[in-house]
Amino acid sequence: MPGSGGIKAAPALAEKLAKLGLVRPDDLVLHLPLRYEDETRCFTIAEAPWGEPVQVEARVVDVAVQFRPRRQLVARVRDAAGDELTLRFLNFYGSQTKQLEGARDGGRTLRLFGEVRSGFLGPEMVHPRYRVVDAEAPLPDALTPVYPTTAGVSQTVLRKLIGVALADADLGEFFPAFDTAWLARHGMAAFADAVRYLHHPPPGAPLAALQSREHPAWRRIKFDEALAQQLSLRRAFLARRERGAPVLAASGELGRQLLARLPFALTGAQQRVVAEIGHDLQQPHPMQRLLQGDVGSGKTIVAALAACRAIEAGWQAAFMAPTEILAEQHYLKLKAWLEPLGVRIAWLSGSLKAAAKRAMQAEAAAGAQLVVGTHALIQDAVDFAKLGLAIVDEQHRFGVQQRLALRKKGGDAASGAIPHQLMMSATPIPRTLAMSYYADLDVSVLDELPPGRTPVKTKLIADARRDEVIAGVQAAVAEGRQAYWVCPLIEESEKLQLQTALETHAVLSEELEGLRVGLVHGRLKADEKAATMAAFATGEIDVLVATTVIEVGVDVPNASLMVIEHAERFGLSQLHQLRGRVGRGAHESVCVLLYAGPLSETARARLKIIFEHSDGFEIARQDLHLRGPGEFIGSRQSGVPLLRYADLEADAELVELAHGLAERLLRDDPAAVARHLERWLGSREELLKA
Repeated sequence: MPGSGGIKAAPALAEKLAKLGLVRPDDLVLHLPLRYEDETRCFTIAEAPWGEPVQVEARVVDVAVQFRPRRQLVARVRDAAGDELTLRFLNFYGSQTKQLEGARDGGRTLRLFGEVRSGFLGPEMVHPRYRVVDAEAPLPDALTPVYPTTAGVSQTVLRKLIGVALADADLGEFFPAFDTAWLARHGMAAFADAVRYLHHPPPGAPLAALQSREHPAWRRIKFDEALAQQLSLRRAFLARRERGAPVLAASGELGRQLLARLPFALTGAQQRVVAEIGHDLQQPHPMQRLLQGDVGSGKTIVAALAACRAIEAGWQAAFMAPTEILAEQHYLKLKAWLEPLGVRIAWLSGSLKAAAKRAMQAEAAAGAQLVVGTHALIQDAVDFAKLGLAIVDEQHRFGVQQRLALRKKGGDAASGAIPHQLMMSATPIPRTLAMSYYADLDVSVLDELPPGRTPVKTKLIADARRDEVIAGVQAAVAEGRQAYWVCPLIEESEKLQLQTALETHAVLSEELEGLRVGLVHGRLKADEKAATMAAFATGEIDVLVATTVIEVGVDVPNASLMVIEHAERFGLSQLHQLRGRVGRGAHESVCVLLYAGPLSETARARLKIIFEHSDGFEIARQDLHLRGPGEFIGSRQSGVPLLRYADLEADAELVELAHGLAERLLRDDPAAVARHLERWLGSREELLKA
């Protein structure tokens, strides 16, 4: 198979190359330049444009080490037209001084590459790259590529290795003639032409189009990369389809009983998604579905109805959430809904005392029908009697291994059957991202909010006007409402965050004299946290000072005011989630974003987006644009190969084309699929098995 051997290099160099992801010759072929330098032509000193990288040829006329204003090597050079240029080296070796003196004494020519700018003595170059050449030395016949690199791997070494890999590689097409015609029809250059052009663009190649990755050669590379990702994800999807899963056939009676007890009816979107999940759970292969919906769209009841189906079919369901406060809220809500219907529910979290934890583990092993908890669910000591459905809330907060560990807890080891999996996310995922990064999942979207949700007004207020905000809180409480006050986010330290929460609580207790001010944070014991939340829910607390532990899942309809202090420190998704804690009742709700200046460009952009938009999908789209996909979905820990070259927004059309071709190739030409994946991913495809 092409490029399947290792790179021929000394062990120390091979180790450094591996840091760059360069292990096979194919990796070198696909290690494409970040930018280019044009050394295919030389300017005279007089004609050289200032402020951009250029090449000039000249002879050394003087070399000196100067000591003022600091130690530096200074050389004067003169070109054939008689014009002079100063070269200045602030960091230099003795060997450089000797080399330049040797060039002066031997009348040799220097080929210099750098930016010409104004200096004390006229035009100068600081730290130019230079080579001593013979007067008639030919100029390069291609632009000079500049590659991504790491300490200890020079551009010269990379260029040499890549040159060897290109000469030896099989750069032919892997596709049948029909598909190469299809590629040409969609404006794709031949792979060999595209990759050779990008490594060695000819003189006069359009630098701007190459560096912005808009050149036709880039189009082919980006398409092939997107195709490898689509093929890999869809192949993982189909491999899972070949595994067995329990057929959760049920009459739906338990779900109907639950719906009959609820004070609300399902929205059309909820009914549609419940039907999609119900269909999946009756299949003999594992459901792998992502349920996404904006804040307050009603994902929990959908998950509860899925659990009802598993329970009614005689299997267990597990519900895992990333934080104790969220897991506990789910537990209390599900308990209130399902225990009256005779469902046995167990609660498992890290903070339970040892005896209580053992009792709950025994419950799970003995067949508790629904087990709700945090990461504690995936500890070795936890065994399920008959797990048929795993529900993971806020799935992007869990790593691949954690999601996988829950799935391994159930099913039937003898037959290789595994539980169905429902993953939920309140961070809406833009369509191109879903198509690219979640191509191995079925995606359901709750795109409709339940009736009775009131729009939340967002206000941006500088912290210099804090007194007005305090007055606003007092006025809201006087009208019988309640308020959240969210402490500033301090990522670096949980201790600092706790200290800030305590200080904020103390200050607000003074400023809001006469009001009942509560405090909840991540370091509180579970029972203290639950007691505070319960007191807030029943109206015994007027203002709840909180860290971001209230970000998801908290539901207090009477709370109509949310103040987020130092809003500029929060991400868009967090701000949107926090804002979603109000507007859950019939009263007009307000979210105040208190910010401290001066704002960075990014912080200003984030606050503008959250101020102007309330639609989670639009906010997510803008967030993706601001941060890029890797950071947006944490894909570096999710196991999905990141797109290095294609851009999800700019290249959405290529992702769509790749999506379509991937389905056909998987069906009709598995050999071409295997070769394409070997070229692009090699062993990295194993990442997708989760």
